[in-house]
Amino acid sequence: MMATTLAADFAYWQTTGFKLLMAFVAVLIPAGATVYLYLFKMVSFMQSRLGPMEAGPYGTLQLVAELGKNAQKEDIIPAKADFFVFKAAPYVVLLSTFLLVLVVPFGPDAAFVNFDTGIFFALAVSSISVIGILMAGWASASKYSLLGGLRAAGQLIAYELPLVLAVVGVVIQAGTLNMQGIVMAQVDGQIFGWGAIGNPFIITQIFGFFIFMVAVQAELTQVPFDMPIAESELVSGYMTEYSGFRFLMFFIGEFATANIFAFLAATLFLGGWAIPPFLMDALPGGGAGEVSNWMNLLGPLVMVTKMLVLTFVIYWVRFTYPRFREDQLQTFAWKFLIPLSLVNITITGLLKVVF
Repeated sequence: MMATTLAADFAYWQTTGFKLLMAFVAVLIPAGATVYLYLFKMVSFMQSRLGPMEAGPYGTLQLVAELGKNAQKEDIIPAKADFFVFKAAPYVVLLSTFLLVLVVPFGPDAAFVNFDTGIFFALAVSSISVIGILMAGWASASKYSLLGGLRAAGQLIAYELPLVLAVVGVVIQAGTLNMQGIVMAQVDGQIFGWGAIGNPFIITQIFGFFIFMVAVQAELTQVPFDMPIAESELVSGYMTEYSGFRFLMFFIGEFATANIFAFLAATLFLGGWAIPPFLMDALPGGGAGEVSNWMNLLGPLVMVTKMLVLTFVIYWVRFTYPRFREDQLQTFAWKFLIPLSLVNITITGLLKVVF
């Protein structure tokens, strides 16, 4: 296997360094790509405008200009802010994103780690961002930031429950918490005895997929779930007092987390790095129950393609729907999504026992 060969050829610190480098690539490069593709261009066309056009050909260097602008801005800390907590909050938020990407498999052997309880780990570390947001809101010594932090905590706690419950149906059907195991369950599955395309769980877990994507939108605090930021009410919510590079870290964390959640959704519901089994069997070394090593090269491309499709949906919703009121937001989570997810779990469990 590739991972075994890599470990045998290089020292532990070398493989660890390589994995850290690839984690940065897996987080930052897709984040930059989706910012340009969707935030700068797709939304511009949707709103009948050109978007950025001056920095580079067709505005391709606008993101570099934004990075340079924020990097040279003064790092201002309010006089009454808690110095250490205020400065640490963006790193805590970004840490959650880097921990999430660790368990995402990009090929049969192309994974940073392969925990037996990978999806449990992912759901656990996704909650760390709530702590960072609360730290930012409280430490800023600003009423706008504090209100934004409290709103974020209430919203994220409410929508983490349907997020977790949506995954339970997948775990029941796959029979494992291992991310690679979930992918292989979809590859090896059949639809009424027909296994040419496997059994992507988006077919049998369509309600779980819907709940997961809605909960992701809320976890990202994006419209229609942007009450913690709410520019018309709270300026920028918990980010109001941040400037320069620390504000940029929150910005990167938001878009990078959207990509990582899209990677998770692709793994759980769209077959992850896999392509339809009849295509995989045609690759050299494939067939007879074996997955071709070529999927370690094709897998990342497949994952990026699926991620781009799902992030398109995220940003399309963001720029299409109006903001919920706070009571509507909480009612939607507690009275609709959670009961629907429980019904989905019950039906999945019954069908798992019967068939």
